[in-house]
Amino acid sequence: MQLYRLLEAKKKLIINKWLDQVLNGYAPDTAVFYKMQKDAFSNPVGATTDSVLKDLFAAILQRKDSVAISEILDPLIRIRAVQNFTPSQAVGFILSLKEIVQEVVKKEASQTALNELYAFGMEIDKVALIGFNIFMECRERIYSLKSNEERNKIYKAFARAGLIKEIEADASDLKFI
Repeated sequence: MQLYRLLEAKKKLIINKWLDQVLNGYAPDTAVFYKMQKDAFSNPVGATTDSVLKDLFAAILQRKDSVAISEILDPLIRIRAVQNFTPSQAVGFILSLKEIVQEVVKKEASQTALNELYAFGMEIDKVALIGFNIFMECRERIYSLKSNEERNKIYKAFARAGLIKEIEADASDLKFI
């Protein structure tokens, strides 16, 4: 429990470092914009990222269940799923929290707190897996939408070319066993 008290005391520093690291994963100009523009309307990605990281860190400290973690993570993972991120880039920001926590607490942590750090790392791993599941669900939905759109385009093109004929259902053709 010493680790969690220390993390609570260093919460703002940890979240700021984490936010910087996540935003630095974007192109330099984009990262600067996301960091500088604080208006949620002008910068929905930056605002969502900031909000999700704060809520996620609080949820980890409160040891929330996977359903609550999933609800918190969902908006940010959805954004990252439609951007040009690989799965590891889209979800990897979660794992970077381990390194940040270790860096921040190693100077002040007691041996007991350092022992608790392993268990904390395991919690972050669980959160990363939840994030990966959300990411894959979003990507599957995107691919399904693209597939349906292409199928509809082909159907319309065939219909315009007169290559599709509607078949009328005739009850006399049906046989009952």
